[in-house]
Amino acid sequence: MKKIYSKFDKQRIPKLPQAIFKGRIETIISEAEAEKAVEYLLHQDIIGFDTETKPIFKAGHQNEVALLQVSSPDICFLFRLNHIGMPKCVIRLLSDSSNTKVGLSWHDDIRMLRRRADFEPGNFIELQQMVCEYGIQDLSLQKLYANIFGQKISKSQRLSNWEADILTEQQKLYAATDAWACVMLYQELLNMKSNGYDLEIVPEPEPVVPKEEDPDSPKKEKKRKEKAKNVAKNPKDGKKRRVSSHRRNYKKKSKENKEIIPNE
Repeated sequence: MKKIYSKFDKQRIPKLPQAIFKGRIETIISEAEAEKAVEYLLHQDIIGFDTETKPIFKAGHQNEVALLQVSSPDICFLFRLNHIGMPKCVIRLLSDSSNTKVGLSWHDDIRMLRRRADFEPGNFIELQQMVCEYGIQDLSLQKLYANIFGQKISKSQRLSNWEADILTEQQKLYAATDAWACVMLYQELLNMKSNGYDLEIVPEPEPVVPKEEDPDSPKKEKKRKEKAKNVAKNPKDGKKRRVSSHRRNYKKKSKENKEIIPNE
């Protein structure tokens, strides 16, 4: 029986074997190619979706979606929307409800795609909602895949230039793996529902309570040394403070020793 965790320890992820899409990757850069790809995808029972956008590091600005990747278990199509826009066939694919479309945080992707062209989304499955039924609290694709398959998904290309004239092989593989992983996760979750699974509840870490500072702690000692050092550098200031202190004490004593003469 498969064992999963309510929360997967992210410190374990770098040591896991890497998950890589080993199917065929097709880059779509024309409407004619898009038509053929959509025709194939509409005949698949389950397809995985994801998008990529060129990152920008200025507040208040956001680029449009540059890449829409759609994958079956064997073939992934990379629709370069920054080249072809949103053809009618792609809108038809997104609006169709004849097959199951799986994505992660898909509401954000749909919102961004609708900036290019308005459409009514078809039959989409949100993995983040689905895993909650299994007691899983992880929400990122990387942690979910590590939790369920014991493999890591590389995120090294996430901030690369998705509007480049030609995508690198690393970018293509990264994009295809993300869309394909959604299909794999959905199918495995259905298998777990049928065959059962063992969920280990990971306790929440205890809150860290700040300790009271020891008066003899190194920080206190450092402050005392800095104060003494400053006085040594500015002896006049220290003398003024001492004189001022003596004057206050003298006035206080004079006030206390003053003889009170009653009114005659």
